[in-house]
Amino acid sequence: MHAWPAARRRAVAAVAAALLAACGRGAEVPPGLLEGSRPVSFRTDDGVRLAGRLFGEGRTGVVLAHMLPADQSSWFPFARELARRGYLALTFDFRGYCPGGDAGCSEGEREIAEVWRDVEAAVAFLRARGASRVALVGASMGGTASLVAASHLGGAVAAVAVLSAPVEIEGLEAGGDVLAGVVAPTLLVAGERDGAAAEAAESLGAGVAGPARVEILPGSEHGTELLRGELAGRVRALLLEHLERYAAP
Repeated sequence: MHAWPAARRRAVAAVAAALLAACGRGAEVPPGLLEGSRPVSFRTDDGVRLAGRLFGEGRTGVVLAHMLPADQSSWFPFARELARRGYLALTFDFRGYCPGGDAGCSEGEREIAEVWRDVEAAVAFLRARGASRVALVGASMGGTASLVAASHLGGAVAAVAVLSAPVEIEGLEAGGDVLAGVVAPTLLVAGERDGAAAEAAESLGAGVAGPARVEILPGSEHGTELLRGELAGRVRALLLEHLERYAAP
């Protein structure tokens, strides 16, 4: 057996490292958190297969869209809470996100400008599973993608709630024309010390066509971090209240 040249060994090691970085080692999920849930997959209208996980049963679905650079596991605790309340909750990894393990592995490249397609595909998936009403909940990038999808889907969306959503991120934009199509009741939450998040929430809230509620809270937590910080109870209550008011099972 011949030893590989040093240059070839380095090349193989680099490829292995790249694959590991792309697919991840698998997110660590607390024992019992996924009990009763099940992994699923679905395709977008441009053919990308996405990995997701369903929690609960019911005719009211909730799509939970993650922030950057997180993955669907950041929504697992809240998805479990929704399932206990009678919702059919769907978490998923955006295209190009492959944390591995229980957190799943979606195909495709990370094209942030296109992730609204992933939210729309998630809505279609829940409807195919029997959901008669669907609400969108998103964090940061996932919040912006939810607003864009809600604009396209119009009255097919029962409610929208976003945490720390920017107006624009890497080509994904919820500008005036987009917001004019968001007719669903919309909740926008942001921390007052989270960069420009509070200003973005005010701007987005002023632009949506449907009824809007803007909640600016003390603190600097961003996206789903708001559900783990000191204000977690308040943020959780705001989300549940909004869903129960406009999309209750």
